[in-house]
Amino acid sequence: MRDSEACHGGLRFHGPAVSPATRLTGRDRQLILGLVKLVVIVVHNEDSRALIDALLAHEYRATWLHSSGGFLKQSNATILAGVEDAKVEEIVGLVRDNCHARTQTVSPIPPIMEPGEFFLPYPLEVEVGGAVVFVLPVDRFERI
Repeated sequence: MRDSEACHGGLRFHGPAVSPATRLTGRDRQLILGLVKLVVIVVHNEDSRALIDALLAHEYRATWLHSSGGFLKQSNATILAGVEDAKVEEIVGLVRDNCHARTQTVSPIPPIMEPGEFFLPYPLEVEVGGAVVFVLPVDRFERI
């Protein structure tokens, strides 16, 4: 925001480059602060590119972090997106359309064994992929 004006939810603000919410009090401030959510999406690495492309095609800004899962130790993607409250369901819909669960056969990691013990790992069929979505309230949001 510059010295001219900014508009948020039909409210106009004039003045220096300060967050509009800092100039409001009471109910108007709560309305503006309640409009922004942080959507945290954890997806399988194979689905991450398609999801990022879909988010960008719908003009959502997102941050893509590489991560790994605790159970299978495979690579995941954690995607962060700050969106208006009214757009959360659209984001969740894009996740549903682009992230799919699938089964995969894995060999379990053998346990630490004593000398002389014998362990034959049997392959396991597990479900991987899909997504986990967290929607968090945001107290303050500024794009600098």
